[in-house]
Amino acid sequence: MGAPLDSSPVDSAKGWSVVLAGMVGIALGLSPVPFYTIGMFAPELARAYGWTFTQLMTCLTVQTTVVVLSGPLSGFALDRFGARAVALWSVPLFALSFMSLALTNGSLPLFYAQWAVMGLVGAGTLNATWTRLANAWFFRHRGLAIGLVSAGTGITGFAIKPFAAWLIGHYGWRMGFAVIGALPLVVAWPLVFALFRAPPGEEMRRADRVGFEPTVWAVMGTRPFWLMATAFLLLPFALTAPIPNLENILKTQGFSLPQIGAVASAFGLAVVAGRVGGGWVLDRVWAPGAAFGVLLLPMAGNWLLAGHGLSPGMATLAIIGMGLGSGFEFDLLAYLVARYFGARHYGAIYGFFYVMIAIGAGIGPVAYGKVFDMTGAYSAALMGGIGCLVLAALLLLALGPYPQEKAGD
Repeated sequence: MGAPLDSSPVDSAKGWSVVLAGMVGIALGLSPVPFYTIGMFAPELARAYGWTFTQLMTCLTVQTTVVVLSGPLSGFALDRFGARAVALWSVPLFALSFMSLALTNGSLPLFYAQWAVMGLVGAGTLNATWTRLANAWFFRHRGLAIGLVSAGTGITGFAIKPFAAWLIGHYGWRMGFAVIGALPLVVAWPLVFALFRAPPGEEMRRADRVGFEPTVWAVMGTRPFWLMATAFLLLPFALTAPIPNLENILKTQGFSLPQIGAVASAFGLAVVAGRVGGGWVLDRVWAPGAAFGVLLLPMAGNWLLAGHGLSPGMATLAIIGMGLGSGFEFDLLAYLVARYFGARHYGAIYGFFYVMIAIGAGIGPVAYGKVFDMTGAYSAALMGGIGCLVLAALLLLALGPYPQEKAGD
């Protein structure tokens, strides 16, 4: 008989310092910083160089395409070299690539190339890096640790737009790019260097390894792998698609611009709550069952938004439900990968699922926009999103119990 599952020589106080470093690292990484700031810089670049907003926003498409290709490579690097090494290299390279946008000279191909390089070198600052060590340090509080790390992106979403606006207003867009790009280098990197370390002896605790751990190719041939792959294609399709369409969804419901701003502001804080609260739930409830319960919230949100005569209060509740579901998504992925497939190939497996998420998130907003163009409303798209959430929840329930874990090899 092995030791209890939650027994470990790991010092939990040090584990929480790793969580802090991971939260700051993800907050100042590739996932939130470009996404939340491009909207602030776009009007300045349009005025400076005459670029259209379609041309400007294509930079996100370029970067997403590169991340889809480089994400799995980053995952393999995590498994080969460890999360600390990947973070120590990727954080400063991402910072420098973002700072290089301050040197933009009006060449659109060069601008796209800068975003492509950012996606390549910054892939090591994505969720897999930071959640890998959260998984390594914790068992009993693993879900909460993952949730706190992931909450970093929500904090960025809440704070960085006003900061970018202040920088641009006082010092111009070039200084804005330079200062925001420097933050990962001067804030995140020192914390990563000082605190972001693996538990004693190895990067992922032996107590968290699942019996025997097959190769990546063997894992990809299993039923749970493809159940999860399909679920994490459907989830971002349904959870991400309404967000860029949110203002127009509310507009079709008769909301004024000030009302839309007030209602939509609830989304960011709900994402943070979903990440922390969802992680807390994962520590206490079988993860697929927890997913089914949490996903009822965005299902209800979609149903409310698809109806007629929506009041501001009901719209706020709908958006909170959708934000809670969106915040829970990445916590759930990190937790499920560790519990069902173990530690040895965590980076590579997570990288594959990240590709599925990127594909679903890329298709969803376009599909919702197409439905609106065809019908003049979003009701059909939102009801289709409910169907995707139901199917994804059922697929996760089909995963069955966690594989047997034991304290020793």
